Amino acid sequence: MARPLRIEFPGAVYHLTSRGNARNSIYLDNNDRERFLAILGNVVERYNWLCHAFCLMDNHYHLLIETLDANLSLGMRQLNGVYTQSFNRAHNRAGHVFQGRYKSILVEKDQHLLELCRYIVLNPIRAGVTKATTDWKWSSYNATAYPANLYTFLTVDWVLGQFADKKPKARKAYKKFVAEGLGEAADSPWQKLMGQIVFGGDTFAAYVQEKISQSKQIDTDEISRIQRFPGRPQLKTIFSNQETQTKKNRNHLITKAHIEYGYTLKEIANHLNIHYTTVSKAMKVSKVRYPQPNKS
Repeated sequence: MARPLRIEFPGAVYHLTSRGNARNSIYLDNNDRERFLAILGNVVERYNWLCHAFCLMDNHYHLLIETLDANLSLGMRQLNGVYTQSFNRAHNRAGHVFQGRYKSILVEKDQHLLELCRYIVLNPIRAGVTKATTDWKWSSYNATAYPANLYTFLTVDWVLGQFADKKPKARKAYKKFVAEGLGEAADSPWQKLMGQIVFGGDTFAAYVQEKISQSKQIDTDEISRIQRFPGRPQLKTIFSNQETQTKKNRNHLITKAHIEYGYTLKEIANHLNIHYTTVSKAMKVSKVRYPQPNKS
């Protein structure tokens, strides 16, 4: 089974989630939540992170983290590892607290990041835990919407700066923006993901793909193709108006779809409704040569 892609670079922004083992609770009481936030604060400081938003639910958490250095894996290992030790000590337990590896999604730092900030703090309402965002102590909403500096590790300047230069006006606009999100579909951000790992526009997806191809730390054999080629066009787009194209053009597009966009020969054959061997032969006779991605 392909492992999830981890791409790291300075200035990367991630939506991070981690769930309890077997979907069990990762916080049994408020003391657990306070310990987790204290550990998160230490990690943010130690690894030079910026935390733009967070929300602690019963069996999972959400974080929006910007890594000024390329060190996401190091920080997440510290966060989940230290909290697991603390949780087990507090409850006289042993074993895993979190279920497998954490999930990370690269986020474009514009409206996409703002949308996720809202999505995260609305989780308790959508889950039926509380009726108002202000009632849930364990999210970044109150610390962003009101002047009180509840969490020193939380960075609110970027979020508020998207609404106004003056913080009182920005906070008012932020509260309105979050309230407006209640009328939107709860899973709307996930319907817009590119390649399972990117939340952003086409240009950002192309930038991430370039980072993937340049990385020497990623074994692309272990990464699913859909993650290695975020934002790639669909086959129907690549082969649009196929009836009017010459055989030479078709062979050119087959090569492009396979080499540049990572589609398998079987996927291409199924789309074109031709035999697999025909696609293979088209690759061999095509005179167009594309740079081969790392180990694709």
